[in-house]
Amino acid sequence: MDLFSRSWTALRTAVAELPDEAFAQPSGCADWLVQDLVCHLIIDAQDVLITLVTPAQTEPTRDAVTYWEVARTPPTGDDPLDALTVRLAAAYQEPRLLKFHLDDVGSAAGRAAGLADPALRVGTRDEVLTAGDYLSAYVMEWTLHHLDLVAHLPDAAGPPAEGLAGARELLEKIAGAAFPVSFSDEDALLVGTGRRAPTGAERAALGGLAAKLPFVLG
Repeated sequence: MDLFSRSWTALRTAVAELPDEAFAQPSGCADWLVQDLVCHLIIDAQDVLITLVTPAQTEPTRDAVTYWEVARTPPTGDDPLDALTVRLAAAYQEPRLLKFHLDDVGSAAGRAAGLADPALRVGTRDEVLTAGDYLSAYVMEWTLHHLDLVAHLPDAAGPPAEGLAGARELLEKIAGAAFPVSFSDEDALLVGTGRRAPTGAERAALGGLAAKLPFVLG
């Protein structure tokens, strides 16, 4: 729960500190500008709020690892929700409005997470998880999107080290294998999720794991 809070606070702070011109720059998400990614984060924050107030009575069907749907190919942008996100982001027109909405909804999501009982069962995507597992899964979401946010913004602050380490640990559980110790946490996440291709040396170090890449999480 604490790692969720630190990762989410760091991401929201990074967005708040961006200059206006950064919103028109590409992000690490294919075909999305930074403004599109920030709009997606607003939708994510709404999802957190909705999930935390959607209690479930049945046994959990997923945990922080199995929450993720894993694909081998990245999204094409043809998904209706992806297209809606781009149109919605453009409708804001001014970066300050995106910043305001993310701060408003994002702060509420952060407070709700801090108040949640980790053992509470919640429903989302027709599945049941404990609130603790759900928020743990979102450490991955926040960390990957923080990397996406700063992918082409060298002056922007990146995700906290503990968030990177936590997300790497979760990705290794999803992969069923550890990434080489020579990989930094950031490199493991970028290569592991297909955000960049491994170098020749990295591919050699990956061994058999290279054939399983990427793990596209959705």
